[in-house]
Amino acid sequence: MTPYDGIVSQDQPALVDGFGRTVTYLRVSVTDRCDLRCVYCMAEHMTFLPKAQVLTLEELDRIASAFVGLGVRKLRITGGEPLVRKGVMGLFENLGRHLKSGALDELTLTTNGTQLATFARPLADLGVKRINVSLDTLKPELFRALTRGGDLGKVIGGIEAAQGAGLKVKINAVALKDGNAAELPELIRWAHGRGLEVTLIETMPMGEVDVDRTDEYLSLTELRRDFESFWTLTDLDVTTGGPARYVDVAETGGRLGFITPLSHNFCEACNRVRLTCTGTLHSCLGQEDASDLRAVIRAGASDDDLIAAIRLAVDAKPKGHDFQISRASAPAVARHMSTTGG
Repeated sequence: MTPYDGIVSQDQPALVDGFGRTVTYLRVSVTDRCDLRCVYCMAEHMTFLPKAQVLTLEELDRIASAFVGLGVRKLRITGGEPLVRKGVMGLFENLGRHLKSGALDELTLTTNGTQLATFARPLADLGVKRINVSLDTLKPELFRALTRGGDLGKVIGGIEAAQGAGLKVKINAVALKDGNAAELPELIRWAHGRGLEVTLIETMPMGEVDVDRTDEYLSLTELRRDFESFWTLTDLDVTTGGPARYVDVAETGGRLGFITPLSHNFCEACNRVRLTCTGTLHSCLGQEDASDLRAVIRAGASDDDLIAAIRLAVDAKPKGHDFQISRASAPAVARHMSTTGG
């Protein structure tokens, strides 16, 4: 693919929302498709988007580059599963020019790990330094159940390939009360023993799926108290620019993160926005806000027009999300996590 050749200038005023938060982080979904069907993420029989509704790689490059020009310092490529998007390595290659120029601090991705054996080395060669891998269990049979048919060995092999390529790997695990809660300590020990960080995430009420999330929801505040009955956890005054709060686990020698959108709201310092694969900009994960950047660029917008649309969307960023889980409540937002891009 040919890179977008517009000028990326750092002379633009900072991208600041109506509550004074500076946006420096853009998550870019490149596809809603995935080669797994995780039970908390999507329905078993998903209807995926027609190709015409999905941004081309050139359009993704243009919008992401506009954000870089507005002061975004970190880009995370997401999906669905980003590595199943045909030609996606061309996008990584082109966005890597912003790393070389110094306009961008980090280009990274979140993946389910199934494609890493193929793509880990090329990603590292293109300037990716670290990645997040979603992995909720080390039990092959439970992995197959949670992912509706996935192969755990393929993911473990992908993680090993990533580490072999020099990539720093962080494991993301969704905490499920009746699914993987009992084995989370073992997952953490396994990861820390291999030099991997772990972040635990509360299940989020996004999109209609085939299970009742009230049966799955596990408060990480409560889980931390359980961990403290057998581990020594020390709060760390560190941040990666995201919502996780980190602790050191003395007994494993590793770092553990907690992302708690329900039990402990993390909105006050939010520095991110999300671009879906259809070009919809969401300034909040847990609100139905939406700005259609695909319509803007396909109508022939100039760079100034695109920048104006981005600024308008960010200025309207909500103060916080409305996530809640109860049997009486519908999902906080109708769109699936696989569409939003995490």
